[in-house]
Amino acid sequence: MQTRDATHAPVRILGAQKLTNRKWLNLFEVTYIDKSGAKRRWELATRQSQPKCVNHAFHRPDAVVIVPFHSARGRLVVTREFRVPLADFELGFPAGLVDAGEAIEDTARRELLEETGLTLTRFLEIGPPIYSSAGMTDETVSMVYVECSGEPSTAGNEGSELIEVLFLSAAEAKAMCADARLKIDAKAYLVLSAFAQSGRIV
Repeated sequence: MQTRDATHAPVRILGAQKLTNRKWLNLFEVTYIDKSGAKRRWELATRQSQPKCVNHAFHRPDAVVIVPFHSARGRLVVTREFRVPLADFELGFPAGLVDAGEAIEDTARRELLEETGLTLTRFLEIGPPIYSSAGMTDETVSMVYVECSGEPSTAGNEGSELIEVLFLSAAEAKAMCADARLKIDAKAYLVLSAFAQSGRIV
């Protein structure tokens, strides 16, 4: 892949060497030519068999993040989930990896039900693959905005998951965003901020 601006030569990816051999996530060292023509290396994590800068698989997201609005309650659905790297609970949305050959819609239905016990009733918007930490990883997610129904349940959670389901009004979302003690996912923070202002998710 090459990128170009008006004053420098193209940046060119030469290849990638796999540094770890794990099931869900691996570390690679990417070799590339920088804008001045010097050879450099960059370490990154990926869920792919090769980094996307090498295999160019940018069109399909690795995962979905589901933004659910509970129609009957008139509330935004948020998860409070324990995250090992934080040694604490993080506020965010239901999310999960897209299985091979699986449609994004099917992933969203499955993950929403498994993590919250709620049933997806209507798709409002499906976003393109986006990046949240490109200095560390090429992982992409699609934001899927939906309406849902039912009563919350964590019976479908995996053994490693510890999740609480919350229902928020716009005022509660605003208060949550203002509380510096909370650990909030970056994507969720942006959605919560917008919801606090408009009372809508799209």
